[in-house]
Amino acid sequence: MKPPNHPKQPGRSRGRARGLAGGLAAALAAVTAAAVGLAMPAQAASTLKASAEARGRYFGTALTRGDLGNGTLTNLAAAEFDMVTPGNEMKWDATEPSRGSFNFGSGDQIVSFAQSHGMRVRGHTLVWHAQLPAWVTGVQLNQIQSVMENHITTEATHYKGKVYSWDVVNEPYNEDGTLRQDVFYKAMGANYIANALRAAHAADPNAKLYINDYNIEGINAKSNALYSLAQSLLSQGVPLHGIGLESHFVVGQVPSSLQANMQRFADLGLDVAVTEIDDRIPMPADSSELQQQGADYGKVVNACLAVSRCVGVSQWGVDDGHSWIPGTFPGYGAAMMWDSGYKPKPAYTAALNALNSGTSSPSASSSPSSSPSASPSRSPIGGACSATIKTVNSWGGGFQSEVTVQAGSAPVNGWTVKWTWPGGQTISSLWNGTQSVSGSSVTVRNASYNGSLAAGASATFGFTANGSAATPALTCASP
Repeated sequence: MKPPNHPKQPGRSRGRARGLAGGLAAALAAVTAAAVGLAMPAQAASTLKASAEARGRYFGTALTRGDLGNGTLTNLAAAEFDMVTPGNEMKWDATEPSRGSFNFGSGDQIVSFAQSHGMRVRGHTLVWHAQLPAWVTGVQLNQIQSVMENHITTEATHYKGKVYSWDVVNEPYNEDGTLRQDVFYKAMGANYIANALRAAHAADPNAKLYINDYNIEGINAKSNALYSLAQSLLSQGVPLHGIGLESHFVVGQVPSSLQANMQRFADLGLDVAVTEIDDRIPMPADSSELQQQGADYGKVVNACLAVSRCVGVSQWGVDDGHSWIPGTFPGYGAAMMWDSGYKPKPAYTAALNALNSGTSSPSASSSPSSSPSASPSRSPIGGACSATIKTVNSWGGGFQSEVTVQAGSAPVNGWTVKWTWPGGQTISSLWNGTQSVSGSSVTVRNASYNGSLAAGASATFGFTANGSAATPALTCASP
């Protein structure tokens, strides 16, 4: 029996933990990221961010300053995500290590990266019992409120206009629904939460203000306590705008009451967001667990899509090789949508398919804001349709590509894209189309839901492949 979804260890830095337990590579080699069989709209997109934006949501990730030096990781993040949460760089120990001495250099680097790639920023976090400098707990209790409000005001003012939202108060509850007896509670009682929210709002009136916590995804004692607190704060006119569900899951243990819990907070007039999702697996991970992880990610995305005030989903990190999980939960790992070689896992396909399923909404561009590889290759224009291929991600021994099919001056009812691989490449997983292969020649035809295109309209399909990344010449034809 696997252990329950136990909480994070106090004081641990999610962004600093590194490493990957052995055995994952062998398990992943046997797993194909097969698409989940869901109906999709004609304008299905091939990146998480484009698909989320088409549904009025965002899909984000967490990055640390150290991640910014990894070109493969940052290219992948820029291609797939449209929201960034700093892993450690805006926490108290990083921004005010000694009283009154502020340092925003590392946080500024994260913000600069986000801005240069058209991504928004979730500020994280202003008040938290962990990663708190020792000097804070040494302050006399009758001075803590002014220290807290000064910290909030200084940091929120520095980032005013640069962040979409703030996790103003982070992890305030014990598992039984009581408030943590930290220095802020000891000084101000439960009022510290309202005081923190008011200070943040005064410093940055346009930022969305959240309370963020873990193990509140389902309906339980902890989420009930937070729900009652939210009701009370709103009744007092306190500027609370959203609830963050961290969603650090154990594989197969996503609570059945997730959607209902989201909805009850939304019914209070609050936004809800999945802020730090990962789904850890006992190591070594096997194929059935990786498929279950895919089902878990799909379930979370579908719950968010079903609640109109769920604004988006953020994964806590990008790939297994840079995850905090192995260093904090010994024996667990493989918690991300990409493995340590940056290859997409079934969780990625499931999340993407969940975003693309259901009723179509206004289309968003599916082209990544930053491509890690070569210029796109386009089929000749002038026939019934044209096709453009672009490499979205690459890793040792494989890559991921996106193909956009566009109708010409007249509508098309069905399309076929063909190409020949230049160097022995083979497709391992394809979505939003059906394929046939003869030697190095590939033919992809439309799926049942994306073959009819109005004049000038487009559809996309995507795939992962083995071999060196390539952008072969494409041809596109319509019956």
